[in-house]
Amino acid sequence: MTAQEFIQQLLPMSIQNIAISLYNTNLYHKRHTGIYASMREYYANCSRLSAGEIHAEQQRKLAAFLKYATENSSWYAPCKGLELEDFPILEKRNIVENLDKIATIKENQAIVNLTGGTTGSSMKVLYTHADMQERFALIDTFRATYGYTLGKKVAWFSGKNLIQTRDLTRGTFFRDDHINRIRFFSTFHICENNFDAYWRALTEFDPEYIVGITTCVYDLCRMALERNLELKGHLKAYFSTAETVLDVQKEIVEKAFGCPLVDQYASSEGAPFIFQCLHGSMHIHPLSGIFEVVDERMRPAREGEILVTSFTTHGTPLIRYRINDRLKLAPDDFVCPCGSCFPVVEHIDGRATDFVLSVDGTRIASGNISNCTKGVEGIQCFQLLQDRQDEVTVKLVCSDRFDTLQEMKFTNALRQRLGSGMKIAIVRVPEIPRERSGKFRILKNSLAV
Repeated sequence: MTAQEFIQQLLPMSIQNIAISLYNTNLYHKRHTGIYASMREYYANCSRLSAGEIHAEQQRKLAAFLKYATENSSWYAPCKGLELEDFPILEKRNIVENLDKIATIKENQAIVNLTGGTTGSSMKVLYTHADMQERFALIDTFRATYGYTLGKKVAWFSGKNLIQTRDLTRGTFFRDDHINRIRFFSTFHICENNFDAYWRALTEFDPEYIVGITTCVYDLCRMALERNLELKGHLKAYFSTAETVLDVQKEIVEKAFGCPLVDQYASSEGAPFIFQCLHGSMHIHPLSGIFEVVDERMRPAREGEILVTSFTTHGTPLIRYRINDRLKLAPDDFVCPCGSCFPVVEHIDGRATDFVLSVDGTRIASGNISNCTKGVEGIQCFQLLQDRQDEVTVKLVCSDRFDTLQEMKFTNALRQRLGSGMKIAIVRVPEIPRERSGKFRILKNSLAV
């Protein structure tokens, strides 16, 4: 039994809350010390720079990052030039299979991050502490435009497994970080039967901000409006994470919460950022990295797949990384009313909004399903198919490392999310084809059509 399982299964809720509070406080210290303060000032000042100054600073950061990668990563050492086009395209499988060659630091020096990944394959990346601090400086600078500062009350709907069976009987679907004023809600149990408990806990907490997976929060808001309920309190903004936001989701969430839904794009492996401004436009942050938009022949395009180069990935340099998302750039003559010179994205076709329908009617978002690969060895990719509400088929492309123990770990993670009543059939296949669009879908649910 791991320390986390011991805390969740055997200790009372009050002790669990203390453990969560202390754990988060330690994380906050790592993320908000070091270069964090200087990076907050740096990014706050960026908004006052001209387009020419932004471009020059971007090119300076790019040259320094490419030089660092060639000097410190054996993977990039053969790249002689310092132009972006001199570097090969980096595939996800390259990172999975060659992390020791790509990374510039050892695990004992790094912040280790395991991604679930919406393509169905777990991946490990290593962050330097400075990179993590700079990424949080970027995020906090962005959120500050909506009034957020550290210490404000936040309700967080994430894909973490927080609660146990005994919590279901007493209607407790959250845990509290009392030090940092955060209430973490489980996203695995949002359904009609549990709505009252969720809404009561959210209303009583009265957050100033909400962060979370849009599909799950949308379901909660849809149920609220069906009951003629709207959140009354001090909520200022809902920050969406992990998924592309649909127009219908934005409409329902904003009506139920009475605040703006604010979108952003990044990735847990370290992609550059795209942030939504106060006027609703999605702006690429050019000082966080480079987005190359390419067509099916890898030629520059205004709409297509993206290759990302992120300036905050010194531990595991992402250079021309094929992240398997797509976007469409706004016309060159579009000028956002916010006045920013940062490039505008018209549309992002990224993280899937598919879901699995559990036996009791709960929607399980793709982000929660993709997390089942965390810590499981040998899975190259997987796809979950659902044609019946009580049964799913999981196609797996795997290596020899995916043995009986790894299959048990993966199946148990799925069952935690889908419930004990769901039949799970594991089918090993040599490959899983992509969609006609070129995208890979981790979930294909005929019940959602």
